[in-house]
Amino acid sequence: MNYKFFPIFILAISLLVFNVNAQKTEKKDKSIYTLKKPGYYQNVLLKSTENETSTLKTEDYQFSMDFSAYIFPTDTAKYNKIWHNKPLNQGLTGTCWSFAGTSFIESETERLTKKKIKLSEMFTVYWEYIERAKYFVENRGKMYFSEGSESNAVTKIIKKYGAVPSYNYTGKLPGSTIHNHKKMLSEMQDFLESVKTGNNWNENYVIETIKNILNYYMGEPPAAIVYEGKTYSPKEFASNILQIIPDNYFSFMSTKEIAYNQKGLLDEPDNWWKCNDYYNLSLDDYLKLLNNSITKGYTVAICGDVSESGYNAQYQVAIIPSFDIPANYINEDSRQLRLENKSTTDDHCIHIVGYQNYNGTNWYLIKDSGSGAFDGNTKGYRFYHEDYIKLKMMNMLIHKDAAKEFLNKIIK
Repeated sequence: MNYKFFPIFILAISLLVFNVNAQKTEKKDKSIYTLKKPGYYQNVLLKSTENETSTLKTEDYQFSMDFSAYIFPTDTAKYNKIWHNKPLNQGLTGTCWSFAGTSFIESETERLTKKKIKLSEMFTVYWEYIERAKYFVENRGKMYFSEGSESNAVTKIIKKYGAVPSYNYTGKLPGSTIHNHKKMLSEMQDFLESVKTGNNWNENYVIETIKNILNYYMGEPPAAIVYEGKTYSPKEFASNILQIIPDNYFSFMSTKEIAYNQKGLLDEPDNWWKCNDYYNLSLDDYLKLLNNSITKGYTVAICGDVSESGYNAQYQVAIIPSFDIPANYINEDSRQLRLENKSTTDDHCIHIVGYQNYNGTNWYLIKDSGSGAFDGNTKGYRFYHEDYIKLKMMNMLIHKDAAKEFLNKIIK
């Protein structure tokens, strides 16, 4: 043996042993099929409405990660929390964007003014449908008319129509206990399809008809409100009392489809008005912006994909299993692959209201209006691992002061 190469030989053997041991200790998550069980959606929402029944069958199974061998940080008391109103369920609606965005604005109001005010999600939803109907006419029916939208639709509506406290406009008719927009949406869609078929592009007629449908199911929103003995229009209330300046809020995304540090289009059906004011960041900057914001006392409204095997209602967590992709392979390319093949879509909007470092990694306290968030022990909350944000969450809404470092690279 040539002994001058002996140190190199020893080093090679050491590295081999290290790699083998590393592979042995690397987390290897397991998958299982579990029987779907009725939850808040079936037991509360459907049972509280007439003519609604559970869609679950006794033989329905779902593919999932096996969570049973792990302990997750699901104690809200251990999170660094930023003020927010208690979680509310969105009922039988697809209006998570309004619940997340409204909750975000409530936290911003408290940060700016110290006023703890519960705002009406449905005031925003009402006027959002009016804006959709206008867009439908302007674009001769070439649009996505449904319930989904983005969190920045809330600041868009506040800028044009204002906001009101929840007690001034519930969006529910007398006797209703939950929001249920199924029939309302169906009627609006049927009407707009008839407009398109008949080539009847009279905007006044379309808007008045949509208003009549909305008023029938949700009630008419107030043109003025009384707050602490004074009368305000919704726009005056938003500016004078909430002190919300809509133009102070910016949306961010991270995609390789366009160059970083410039504005672009979020190419997603829920961005129905084709907003191209999303500031595109590298994935490292995207995560840095989130962490800088939440640790400095700014909450974040965020939207993305929740249809994953590592997303679980019972355990209340969102993680990326190793059988999906090992953690050290989560990067801009693996994120972009999922955006391109549509395995990442914009399913749901939520509100990040807290954080903690647990076993050396960041976890986020999520306020969630979806029915699944009310199945676990901590009603209305979820707990997201940082890797899940990196890989699956598409965009976020943040106050400009929390984003100066990044906006300065883009806005010259």
